[in-house]
Amino acid sequence: MGVRRRLVDIVAAVVLLVIAAPLLAFGMIAVLVGSGRPIFFGHRRLGRDGRPFECWKLRTMKIDAEDQLEVHGQLRTEYRQNGFKIPTDRDPRVTRVGRVLRRTYVDELPQLVNVLGGSMSLVGPRPIVEDELDCFGEDSQELLSHTPGLFGEWTSLGRDRPPYPERARLEMEYLRNRSLARDVRILLRSIPVVLRGQGGG
Repeated sequence: MGVRRRLVDIVAAVVLLVIAAPLLAFGMIAVLVGSGRPIFFGHRRLGRDGRPFECWKLRTMKIDAEDQLEVHGQLRTEYRQNGFKIPTDRDPRVTRVGRVLRRTYVDELPQLVNVLGGSMSLVGPRPIVEDELDCFGEDSQELLSHTPGLFGEWTSLGRDRPPYPERARLEMEYLRNRSLARDVRILLRSIPVVLRGQGGG
């Protein structure tokens, strides 16, 4: 199953990168013109066996975004209370171009490179930051025994994605009952989610 899944990941990532190349190029140019370099941003996440890796995205925030999160206590509090995210329309760190890229999910396209490299799979639980481990409690080690994914049970719910602790329950239920057929269903369910975009969140 592992070898077959890896082969599917590689083939799918190559095909999707070729198809999405014009969108990715447009996004890169938009970031460069709108807010300069760097074009890409690697967010440190936890991968399989707890190994940290850079989860790549087109940069949608101001260059000092991470520092702002540490300096401004109110911003960090909202970040933690909202499931380690801040809705785009309420996040002062997001650039004007970044809002568009996030709404259309174009900023996530570089994660196909993560899939090619093996730090992510096409389908799996979304990669988490270290602070999120506490939300999984006793299940944290089981979560980290799997490769995180670009698409997943939780993300396929789109704008109806629940916060923690329901998110943790969904991810673990998927891991304990995963199958190739279920992965296909998740991918199919994710298509309209991507097409609809994220709205203001």
